[in-house]
Amino acid sequence: MSRSYTARRTPRHTGAAAWDAILGPRAHHAPLQGTQTCDVAVIGGGFAGLSAARRLHQLAPQARIALIDAGRIGQGASGRNSGFMIDLPHELTSDNYAGETKAQDRRVIRTNRAAIAFAAEAVDELGISSEFFRRDGKVNGAACDKSHRQNLSYAAHLATLDEPHEALDAQAMFELTGSRHYLSGLYTPGTVMLQPAGYVRGLAAGLARHIRIFEDSSVLSLDRGNGAWTLRSHAGELHAGQVIMATNGHLESFGFLRNRLMHIFLFACMTEELPPEALQRLGGAPCWGITPSDPMGTTLRRISTGQGGNRIVTRTIATMEPGMETTPAQMRRAERVMRQKFADRFPQLTGVKMAHGWSGHLCLSRNHVSVTGQLDDGLFAACCQNGLGTARGTLTGICAAEQALGHESEITRFFATEPGPTRLPPAPLARIGANMFIRWREHQARSE
Repeated sequence: MSRSYTARRTPRHTGAAAWDAILGPRAHHAPLQGTQTCDVAVIGGGFAGLSAARRLHQLAPQARIALIDAGRIGQGASGRNSGFMIDLPHELTSDNYAGETKAQDRRVIRTNRAAIAFAAEAVDELGISSEFFRRDGKVNGAACDKSHRQNLSYAAHLATLDEPHEALDAQAMFELTGSRHYLSGLYTPGTVMLQPAGYVRGLAAGLARHIRIFEDSSVLSLDRGNGAWTLRSHAGELHAGQVIMATNGHLESFGFLRNRLMHIFLFACMTEELPPEALQRLGGAPCWGITPSDPMGTTLRRISTGQGGNRIVTRTIATMEPGMETTPAQMRRAERVMRQKFADRFPQLTGVKMAHGWSGHLCLSRNHVSVTGQLDDGLFAACCQNGLGTARGTLTGICAAEQALGHESEITRFFATEPGPTRLPPAPLARIGANMFIRWREHQARSE
C-alpha cells in the first residue's frame, strides 16, 4: 500500500547562525538533483542526523548512506545551540535540574556519557579540532539567595549520586568570569563545551568520505511504494530502502505527532571580537560556560580564539511558537533584554557591540520524552530533544540508526522504556498558557 507524507512547512530561522559565521566560509555540499538511490537516507544534518549517519556507517560500512539537509550544515538549529554537552541530569522543568528519581538520573548519566564518548571518538577519528570539543565542565551560576539555595539542593542531590562537584563563592565566580554579578556557583566537571557549528561541520566533513551529503535540499514529501521510500526536493528525488527523520520539531511538519510537540524558541546574541583593552578590563578565564541555577535564567559563554574569537554569548528569553517561526519584533525585544543582561554582568564592557543575534528552535514534549522508534515501514525517528540537542540529539541519532539495522544496545533499551509524547491542550490554549507560564517564570528568574 502506498503512503505519502507532505511537509506543510520547511525550516526557517531568524538571524544568522553566529557559531557558523565566526568560523568563516567552507566548501558546500551540492544540493540533491536528478534521481539518486541509497540504502538508508537520513533527513537532517544536525547532531541527531550526523550521529545517525556515523552509527549507520559503523554498523554497516558497505551500506549506501545519504544525508540530506534543508539548509547548510552548521547554520540550522545545531549552529544556534549554546554548545553545552551535559553529562548530568538537566531537566528543564525542575527547580534544580534533577530528575524524578535517583535511579532515573543514574541511567540518564550513563546514556549522556555514552553520547559524549561517541562524540569524543568522532573528534579523534575524523580529525575535528579539539578546540571544538573542550572538556571544561560548566557552572550553575546563582545571582540571588533563592538560586543559591537551588544550587545547594542540586549539590546535595549530586552528592547522593556520588557525582563530583565544587561550590564556588562570589570571589571564585569573579575570578572565573570577571563579573561581580554572581553570588555563588556550582561547578561540575563532566560537561563538554562545544563550538557547535565547528563540531557538526567537522563531523560532516569526515563522514563525507564515506556517505553522500546533500545541502540546500528541503525534503518536501516522502512517498512509500514498492517497498521503498522516495524523498522529493525542489530539484531531485532520492530513493531509499529506509529513512531516518532527524528533523526534531519539524517532524510535525510532515503530519506526525500533531498536538504533541511543543515548539520553544530561545534567543541569543554574541559580541564582536573583544579588543585587547576590553579583554584586560574583563579579566577572568578565557573559556567558561554558565547555565543559570534557575532554568529560566540567562545562559552565558565566553570563548577564545580557537572557537572563533574572544567573544561572549548571552542566551535568554523563551517563547512557544507552534508555527515554528519567530518575528523580527520578537528578536528586537529579546536583543534589548539581552543587552541589559550583558550590561548588568559586565559594566566594564560598556561600548562592546553585539555582532550577531538569533533565535533557535527547541522541541519539547509535555512528559519530557523523545521521539524514537518506527513511524512507518522502514521509517524511523530521531526527534524531540527536549532542549538538550547536543547529548540527546546524539543519542536519538544513534538509537534510530541501531533500530533501522536491528541492533540492540543500552541506548535502544533506554528509549524503548519511554512512552510516547502526551497530547497538548488545543493549540491556541497551549500557546497562550505556555507563554503566560514562561513570562511568569522569567519574571521570577529576572535576576538570573
